Amino acid sequence: MKTKIDPILKRKRRIVVKKINKISKNMKRLTFSHEDLYDFPESEVGGYVKLIFADKNDLSKNFARPFTVRNFRRDSLEIDIDFVIHDGDHGYASSWLNSVNNGDEIFITGPGPRERVSHQADWFFFVGDMSAIPAISVNLEMLPRNACGIVILEILSNQDRIKLRKPENININWVIDQESNLLESVSNFKWLRGTPFVWVACEFSKMKSLRNFFQIKKKIEKTNMYISSYWKSGLNQEEHKILKKNDSEKWIL
Repeated sequence: MKTKIDPILKRKRRIVVKKINKISKNMKRLTFSHEDLYDFPESEVGGYVKLIFADKNDLSKNFARPFTVRNFRRDSLEIDIDFVIHDGDHGYASSWLNSVNNGDEIFITGPGPRERVSHQADWFFFVGDMSAIPAISVNLEMLPRNACGIVILEILSNQDRIKLRKPENININWVIDQESNLLESVSNFKWLRGTPFVWVACEFSKMKSLRNFFQIKKKIEKTNMYISSYWKSGLNQEEHKILKKNDSEKWIL
């Protein structure tokens, strides 16, 4: 029997850029607002929405690009979305971000569900690049106050370190892309006692290396992991989606 899709998640919403903040050297936070957000579910902060971009060559076609819901404020009908800044025209989202202004409108669909972190774990291990910082930030804010664990974030420069709200015993570690190997950085950390919940999101090739490390070397069960690629170097989102689906079907523990 087919599961009915909630119409709240299917329909398009119009949103308008209200504020643009540069929160680090290579990341912008856009605040959007519109009355279409009146029924946006607060429970899915940390999930994703898809921004809809028109095909540059065929205005009858659209492309959807997923981004994490960083914050939602029902009282003011405002939603925050963080974007990694890319120089030049690297795609629909990047070119739009480089020229966006207050008052600009765009449509979104969603939200898609937030990937839940098991709070029953003994400790937590989060790994991600800059595309994953919004989702990891939300997850850290939702952890129990007595949670402990490790976070490794790969950033583009030292100027991309931002202050994260987290439990006291969560250790944040920043590594610079091009200066270090993400898998090596993860491998070098002392393993804590007990069974962790592992959360990983980054570029596809790095994700596969990290997945093998946690699955094979550390023998983490699939039920104690969320591992995903958010993008693939050299591929657009449509190509990455196909690659990701094929890889997921082959991932057998």
